[in-house]
Amino acid sequence: MVSSTMEEGLIYNIKLSSIGPGNVTAPYSIFEPENMDLAMKLHYLRCIYYFGSKAFEGLTALVIKEPMFTWLNQFPVPCGRLRRSDPGRPYIKCNDCGVRFIEAKCDKTLEEWLEMKDDSHEKALVSGQIIGPELSFSPLVLIQLTKFQCGGTAVGLSWAHVLGDAFSAAEFMNQLGKTVADNGPGRPIALAQSLKSVSPNNQPRVVEDPLSIRRVGPVGDNWIKVSECNMNTFSFNISGTQLSHLQSKLSRNGAEFSPFEALSAVIWQCIAKIRGRGSSQKVATICEKSRKNEIEGTLSNSLNLSVVKADFPIEEATPSELATLLKTRALDEQKKINEIMDKEQGLSDFIVYGANLTFVNVEEGSFYEFEYRGQKPVSFSLRIDGVGEEGAILVLPGDKNVCTGRKVTAILPENKIEVFKDELKREGLLA
Repeated sequence: MVSSTMEEGLIYNIKLSSIGPGNVTAPYSIFEPENMDLAMKLHYLRCIYYFGSKAFEGLTALVIKEPMFTWLNQFPVPCGRLRRSDPGRPYIKCNDCGVRFIEAKCDKTLEEWLEMKDDSHEKALVSGQIIGPELSFSPLVLIQLTKFQCGGTAVGLSWAHVLGDAFSAAEFMNQLGKTVADNGPGRPIALAQSLKSVSPNNQPRVVEDPLSIRRVGPVGDNWIKVSECNMNTFSFNISGTQLSHLQSKLSRNGAEFSPFEALSAVIWQCIAKIRGRGSSQKVATICEKSRKNEIEGTLSNSLNLSVVKADFPIEEATPSELATLLKTRALDEQKKINEIMDKEQGLSDFIVYGANLTFVNVEEGSFYEFEYRGQKPVSFSLRIDGVGEEGAILVLPGDKNVCTGRKVTAILPENKIEVFKDELKREGLLA
């Protein structure tokens, strides 16, 4: 166990340890990531659940850890470590090395923290660790519990996207809540592929059909894309009233648009105005939960990827035109990209988020179903690391007290954040 202090002074008394499954996984068990998993390997989900004082009140670190051994029995893959086959394709050895567990304290109350309204501070509440440069020693999951002065707690989840999408990460944490509630470990969690057993002298099978949006690197065993500019995160809430007004405004010609389509249309135009005529903002990527490829009760990257191309200047269009484009002209890229990536055999490096301006629909994510000792989060935040320079927009469910609204997180070049805020104010989306 290691203890350290964070330079900012907000977070201190940091302690590190590891937690693994209580049961031993069968020897020589491996997991071969699907092609979409490997396409996402340079991305990381950083989730933060904020709980009031009752959730973890009076609990020592030892008591908090105890049910985690049972919980992790369901998840041998997140507890494993990456290896490479002879051809070089990554696979996960399910060796029960476990997840990294971080304890920390904060010198502010939960209320004070949430009022800071500075997304950069949230990086202190969840690990920013990446995979590499030594694959065999890099944990795929890190969990950080930060206690505030008031007794409130932030639970930070660092989730390697190679394991699955945001819906999978939510399911992972929801199962912890069910285990703590002493309802047993919950329903068994399957995987997009089953665990395989190999003898020590065999190598895992090489799987075909990788999936990608844009080639980068090569990055070797240091799994992160180094951006050409500093990327920053900005989040804001849209109330149910604001959302209804926006949808009504865009639907004047009889068309009806979902909250995601309406918000994406307005934000797409805001960003196009910032970047000016001739920018690459005529192309956008849409990431949404797949109804066709979804496998109930699994950890997987089952997002459906589609691309929208405009043949007119985005900054001169009406939001209604853009919403119509998003609704009716999205081209499914799954098959096409599979054909392109089939030639790569999982050996090349790619990014999805930020290859084009990327709109990510996670408004159906069950983030607020993570219940700990009868308490649900009072707030939740999500950001993605490894986003390319074109940026990404995440549409999440609204905070618990504004459940009819939405929370939007924008990940953009640092020098575009302030002008982006100005555009949002002109559209009436930001006070």
